[in-house]
Amino acid sequence: MIEAAQFVEAARERGFDWYAGVPCSYLTPFINYVLQDESLNYVSAANEGDAVALIAGVALGASGVHKARRGISMMQNSGLGNAVSPLTSLTWTFRLPQLLIVTWRGQPGVADEPQHALMGPVTPAMLDTMEIPWELFPTEADAIGPALDRATAHMDSTGRPYALVMQKGSVAPYKLSKKGLSGVRQRALNERAEVVSFEGTGERVSRHDALQRVIAHTPKESTVVLASTGFCGRELYAIDDRENQVYLVGSMGCVTPMALGLALSRPDLLVVALDGDGAALMRMGVFATLGAYGPSNLTHLLLDNGAHESTGAQATVSQGIEFARIASACGYALALDGDDLSVIDRLFEAKDIDGVRFARLSINTGTPSDLPRPSITPEDVRRRLQTHIGR
Repeated sequence: MIEAAQFVEAARERGFDWYAGVPCSYLTPFINYVLQDESLNYVSAANEGDAVALIAGVALGASGVHKARRGISMMQNSGLGNAVSPLTSLTWTFRLPQLLIVTWRGQPGVADEPQHALMGPVTPAMLDTMEIPWELFPTEADAIGPALDRATAHMDSTGRPYALVMQKGSVAPYKLSKKGLSGVRQRALNERAEVVSFEGTGERVSRHDALQRVIAHTPKESTVVLASTGFCGRELYAIDDRENQVYLVGSMGCVTPMALGLALSRPDLLVVALDGDGAALMRMGVFATLGAYGPSNLTHLLLDNGAHESTGAQATVSQGIEFARIASACGYALALDGDDLSVIDRLFEAKDIDGVRFARLSINTGTPSDLPRPSITPEDVRRRLQTHIGR
C-alpha cells in the first residue's frame, strides 16, 4: 500500500498536473489529495468519456512552453464502457496521450458487488482490445517511479494512452478536509444568465453561411476552432482549411469536453466549440461541467438543424429542447438563441463575460452534394495545430 502523496508528487515531477474523472471508492485518496492542492487541477466530469475527452484537450494544448503538461483520467472499470468512443476514435486517432487509472472492481478472486461480476473479469481484455497497454497500479513506493516512466515513455513514443489498473487496497486513506470543488466559478453556483432570443425572418440560415460567419470572427492568430464530427467539420474544412481548426472524425459529443480541456489548460487561447444538436443530446451532462468550470476564453456554438444529417437526416428530438435555457440553468455566463446570423455576431462580440458563452442557432438541413472529406489526416491536423499554437 502506498500514500496518495507518493504517487501524485512523483507524477507531478513528470509533468502530470491535470486530473479528470468520476469517483470510485478505490480512487478516493487520490481525489481527496488532488482537491486540496491548489497547484493541481481536478475536473469532476459527468461521465468517464467526458473525462477522457477533456484530458485529450489538455494534451492538444501541450505545445511550446506548455509542452511538458500531462493529464490523468481516473475511473472505475465499469466506466470503461462510457470511455470506449473517445479512447478508440479520439485519443487513438489523433494521437493524444494520457494516463488512465482504472480501478479493478470485480477482480477475479476478490469479493465485490454483483454489478461488477462481468466487468471485473473482462477489464484486461477490454484494454487489450483497445490496444491500450496496461500494468497493475504500483503498491510499493519504490515501484511508482518506474511505472510512471514506462507510462510516459509509451505516451511520448506513440502519442497514445497507457493504463494503470488499481486493485483494492492499493492506496492508504486520505481524509478530505476541504468542501466543494476547486476551479468551480462562484457565479455558476449563484447566478443564472438571462436567455436572449433573436428572431430573424423566420427562414433558417444554412450551415455554410453560419460557418462563414464563424470564420470571420475567429482569426487564426488568436483562436482555436474545434468542429463536431459529421458534416460540421467537413463543411468547415471545405470553406477554409486553416491551421487553427480541428475536425473531429468520431467520438460524437466529445467536442465540448475536449474544448473545455484545451481552454482551461491554455488560457492564452480563445477556444470555440462548434456543436450539433445530435452530438449535444448525446452528452448533455457536459453542459453542467462547462457551466461550472467553463472559463471566459471558451465559446460554445450549437448549430441545430434538428437532424442527424450525415447519416441520412433522421430527425433528432431537438425541436422540443430549449438548449439556451439548459445552458443558463447549468451556469453559462451568456445564453443566446435564435435563427438569425446576428446570434453569432452577438456571441463573439460580447465583452466582459465571466464564464463560458453559449448560443444555439437554428439552421437548415442541406449540404453541398460534392462536400469533400478532409484530405489531411487527423494526426496531421493535431500536429499542425500544436505547431501553430506553439508559436
